[in-house]
Amino acid sequence: MRVSSNAGCVRRWVQTLVLLGLYSTGIDAQQRYSASGLVLKVDPSGRTMVVSMREIPGFMEAMVMTLAVPDAQSLAPLTRGTMIDFRVVVNKGVSHAEDVRVHRYDSAEREPASASRLKVFDEAMRGPKHALMVGQAVPDFVLIDQQKRSTRLRQFAGKVVAVNFVYTRCVLPEYCLRSSNTFGALQKQFQNRLGKDLILLTVTLDPVHDQPEILRDYAKAWKADPENWRFLTGAAADVQRVGDLFGVTFVPAEGLFVHSQRTAILDRDGKLAANLEGNEFTTRQLADLLQTTLASAK
Repeated sequence: MRVSSNAGCVRRWVQTLVLLGLYSTGIDAQQRYSASGLVLKVDPSGRTMVVSMREIPGFMEAMVMTLAVPDAQSLAPLTRGTMIDFRVVVNKGVSHAEDVRVHRYDSAEREPASASRLKVFDEAMRGPKHALMVGQAVPDFVLIDQQKRSTRLRQFAGKVVAVNFVYTRCVLPEYCLRSSNTFGALQKQFQNRLGKDLILLTVTLDPVHDQPEILRDYAKAWKADPENWRFLTGAAADVQRVGDLFGVTFVPAEGLFVHSQRTAILDRDGKLAANLEGNEFTTRQLADLLQTTLASAK
């Protein structure tokens, strides 16, 4: 059963890699999926909405996503707590929502369910109370990598360490896949420095599902060097502690998954050199940041 599950995950990752343009097929990769969900936030000026989405069978688990909405007028009737139906369009490495419609129905369960999801979102967006500040030393932590090896942060003392956070069931290209793609590009650009004075660490936000064998297959899909680009999991409390250090919020609840995005750089002294929020930076900008950190005195 485990093999079958892993194979299914690999197929989904490869399908999404095709959408990202990492594999050339010569075929229009645009895909459309019918979706529904609960609106958590609307940004008309930015033409985006945050939606607690239901599962899209065969494509993605239930999760919270920020989606671009090119048709700004379709955002006008939406408010926090509105149930909507729409289509997710994925094309050439980007996604957006179209044909957004208010879902109207009567249900005694609607208000409690909506209130619960809104509460989860609000709690997640408040974030950890004691995240590290730039310049502070990062405490040691221990997690398990994709090869089932115990991995301590302090074993990389004297090296620059880049840390990001993903989970393998996240399939939209702007989020976890973009983070993994960015680290994949860094692995190529800094291949002569990996292991010598640079280490990449990717921590799962879904440790219950993302056991080492799942992460091993996911890492292989990205051609990750298992010595120098480690995918880490562990007990939920241990993963939560690591997320808290860097201000990462992730809340699995009621079939949805709420998470924030962070990419952190630790300098050679084990101090937090940078902690980037979101995904608006480019791979080149992150590479420049790594280069300047690597250039710092040992």
